[in-house]
Amino acid sequence: MAENTDVVVIGGGYAGVMAANRLTRRDDVTVTLINPRPVFVPRLRLHQVVGASHDAVVDYREILAERVRLVVGDVTRIDPAGRDVTLAAGGTLGYGHLIYAVGSGSPVMRVPGAAEFAHPVATLEAARRLRSVLDAASPAAPVTVVGAGPTGIETAAELAERGRRVTLVCGGVLGPYLHPRARRTAARRLADLKVTVLDGPGTKTTAVTRDAVRLADGRELPSEVTVWTAGFGVPDLAARSGLTTDAMGRLLTDETLTSVDDERIVAAGDAAAPSDLPFRMSAYAAGCLGAHAADTVLDRTAGERPAPVDLSFPAMCVGLGRRAGIFQFAHKDDTAMRLYIGGRTGAKLKELSCRFSVKHLADEARKPGSHTWPKGGNRRELLAARRGEAPATTEPAARPGTPM
Repeated sequence: MAENTDVVVIGGGYAGVMAANRLTRRDDVTVTLINPRPVFVPRLRLHQVVGASHDAVVDYREILAERVRLVVGDVTRIDPAGRDVTLAAGGTLGYGHLIYAVGSGSPVMRVPGAAEFAHPVATLEAARRLRSVLDAASPAAPVTVVGAGPTGIETAAELAERGRRVTLVCGGVLGPYLHPRARRTAARRLADLKVTVLDGPGTKTTAVTRDAVRLADGRELPSEVTVWTAGFGVPDLAARSGLTTDAMGRLLTDETLTSVDDERIVAAGDAAAPSDLPFRMSAYAAGCLGAHAADTVLDRTAGERPAPVDLSFPAMCVGLGRRAGIFQFAHKDDTAMRLYIGGRTGAKLKELSCRFSVKHLADEARKPGSHTWPKGGNRRELLAARRGEAPATTEPAARPGTPM
């Protein structure tokens, strides 16, 4: 009988759970998932935690394969030479292969005063703290949301729909990813919710105080509660462990998602930087990369050559409160099309995407290896262009599946 291979997965988010479940395709693979919390957090719903419309918690028993062992705790160090990880609670855990899926969280807020007076929303704990702050504030208190990506737009709309006085400071363009047509729809919806949207080059935040936000153009906005949604950060576990990372701290890998330092370490999700050209951070990408990372490990344990990652982005969803949303269709190169769906139908599609992001994990737990995703992006062309090579001929794209 073949000897068992022990695989440790660090991180129990979309990427880590998908990878752990997929690894159970093989009976000779033992899987341990390490996560700081005893519950799964569907991060697509954290703005709803802030707005008190969802608790953003799912029991791991609903989405994790029975054969996956869950260890609740933090990893403080990875030892590639010794092939083990050190746990904050004490002791070590050995591995034959490791999947690094630590995800992302709140950024380091370098704007003066932001770390002291602004409230991030990138983790469950941060979202809960912000909700408590809002509950303690007057209903008429001015609220400023800094950052106009999906999280900023969704948080601003969620709070405004509940009667809060919200100003959304874009620091540039509202919804940079969106097509201009969809962006105008988002602006109209925010206006209907009485959100004051400040966009343009002068709206970069330069300082945050206890009761105000200062902008590059000299304006000072009254703000009793300031919400920070401008960007994400990744844990420094890889760097602390002596592994090669990109400038942001993501684990640097090749196109199979294998660490450039150690073929027994594979990365997935927001904390992975394949070829120093990371994919857009999203639940959709995390799930797909988690599945590919598991396939890479299974190929290696079987003595087969892992395949390069192939992923395209068919759409992006942005919620505009509970009664409106935007489902933005995308080209294979992850740029927005003119085509989008807004209004109530957009809201329904956004809700479906949130549900399916969890359902895909549960489906993979029941039937490991079943998760599929759209292929045929332009990644090979991007890599070739960066190397100064002629673009390679691409194969026909696979039929798109259900986007998250």
